Amino acid sequence: MKQPLSHNRVQQILLLFFIFLNFNVFAQQEPEKPGSSAQELADKLANPVASLISVPLQNNLTYGIGTYNGSKYQINIQPVIPFKLSDNLNLITRYILPVVDQQDVTGENKHEFGLSDATVTAFFAPKTKGIILGFGPAFLVPTATDTFLGTEKFGIGPSVLVMHQGKGLSVGFLANQIWSVAGNENRADFNQFYTQLFLTHSYKSGASLGITSEITQNWEGKTTLITVSPNVGAITKLGGQTMQFAVMPLIPVVGHSNIRPDWGLRAVISFIFPQ
Repeated sequence: MKQPLSHNRVQQILLLFFIFLNFNVFAQQEPEKPGSSAQELADKLANPVASLISVPLQNNLTYGIGTYNGSKYQINIQPVIPFKLSDNLNLITRYILPVVDQQDVTGENKHEFGLSDATVTAFFAPKTKGIILGFGPAFLVPTATDTFLGTEKFGIGPSVLVMHQGKGLSVGFLANQIWSVAGNENRADFNQFYTQLFLTHSYKSGASLGITSEITQNWEGKTTLITVSPNVGAITKLGGQTMQFAVMPLIPVVGHSNIRPDWGLRAVISFIFPQ
C-alpha cells in the first residue's frame, strides 16, 4: 500500500502557508531605511549576483511522479555568500544541498531518504550599468547518501547570468551546463543543461509578484522537464531577523511521464543578512 507524506510534513507545509498569509502585514509595518529598504532587499534577492548574504530554504512538494504515482518532498539548502575581489568585481558563490524524502518514485512501495548531490556555482560579477552579467564555473559534487538519490559523479561546466533591473522590475535568466568528469565508472555519465527564466516586480512594502520557468534537459537520458511558477513573496522581520517568504505552484508543462509530476508546491524561507 502506498504511504502518503507524513502528517508532520503536511503540518509544516500548512504552517508555512499560514505564516505567508500574515507576513505582508509585518512587511508593511517595517519602516524604510536609506540603502536598506524592504523594496531594495527584495530587488537584491531577485538578483542572483547581488552582494548580499542570504540562506534560502526552498521546500518543494510534488505528487504524481512516474509510473507508480510517487511523491517527493525536497528541501534545498541554498546559502549565497559574496566576496569582494576588487572595487569593480565580486565573486558570488551559490550552494545547493538537497535533502530528499520520496515514496514510490523508483518503484512501488520504495522509499528513499537522504542527501542528494550538491551543486556549487561561482559567479564572477563585474559592476556594470544597465545589463547585469555573471559568469563562472558550476560544479556537481557527489554528496548523495543513497544510490537512487545521486549520480556518484563529479561534474563541472560553465554558468552564466544575464539580467536587467530597474524601477522594481527584474528580468533575466541564469543557466549552466554540467558534464561529469570523474566518479563511478559503472554509473551513467552526467550531461545536463539547466536554465531558469525569471520576471519579478517588487513594491515599497517589500512584497513582490513574479513568474519563473525552469528548464532541465538531460542529454544523457534524452528527457526534458519544463515547469512554470507564478509566485508571490514579501520581506518581513521576525524578531531581529530579516526574512523573505515566497510561495508558488510548480506547474509542469513539458516532461516525460517517468519524471513529470502531476503537480507541485514550493515554499521558500530566506534568511537575509544585509551588509
